Amino acid sequence: MQNLTQDGQNLVNSLSRRYNLSFDAVVHMLIAVNNGSGSMAQFNCPELGGGGQWMRGGMTMVGDMFNYGLKSTVDNLCNELANGLANMQVFMPLPQGSTSSNQWWPGDLGQPFSSGAQNSTRYAIFPNRLAVEVNGNVTVYDTLDNNIGGISQQQGGNSSLTFSSQYGTIAVNTLPIVSGVGSANSNTNNQASQNNFVAPPAQMAYTPTPEVQTPQNLSNTASVDEVIQLIEKLAKLRDMGAISDNEYNSKKTDLLNRI
Repeated sequence: MQNLTQDGQNLVNSLSRRYNLSFDAVVHMLIAVNNGSGSMAQFNCPELGGGGQWMRGGMTMVGDMFNYGLKSTVDNLCNELANGLANMQVFMPLPQGSTSSNQWWPGDLGQPFSSGAQNSTRYAIFPNRLAVEVNGNVTVYDTLDNNIGGISQQQGGNSSLTFSSQYGTIAVNTLPIVSGVGSANSNTNNQASQNNFVAPPAQMAYTPTPEVQTPQNLSNTASVDEVIQLIEKLAKLRDMGAISDNEYNSKKTDLLNRI
């Protein structure tokens, strides 16, 4: 873990006392908020109900969906941590490009249109590329013609990662490797991916126009992770002005009804 400055330790100690949480729990949330650049956090903290997600100015999702007191605690805690990250040096400085810094992916990929973290895994989604960091090791995948709608993880490393696309749920390790861990065997991975990949019908061909999967395209029972990812994308489209607040709220309600 990246070392805390004195200000960072003071912040964690203060919030730990105020929210009646352990030091480690607050540090866990601090890292999650930091990984989300102060605007979002994906976490798995037993003291805060297990897995969940926070978005600044948006929705807060916790394991106990109807525990509004817990949602309020997570929202307030994450907002205070985000403010601390914005107004003081919380972590000891790291060299530019370090895998523990906010920009852990290769610089030539640019800025992702979606990113997140869970346990020891981080991911960032780019046009035609998916970067995944597991225990400090970064792998870049070619996403082929998949329109990635969300990443989920069961247990373990890359082998347990899946993503949702217009073709359903697909394992990340079936994608061709562009660089990083296992790149020496990328030709083998590419061949395996091609052997396992079933070409979609012509009418389902992917177009590069950005789109958000709507509730009509979801199965009747969508996972919480999928819904969270879709709501996150809707919120970004709303912030960009691509959709109105009414459209965002309507689609968000439809998505939540699918859980």
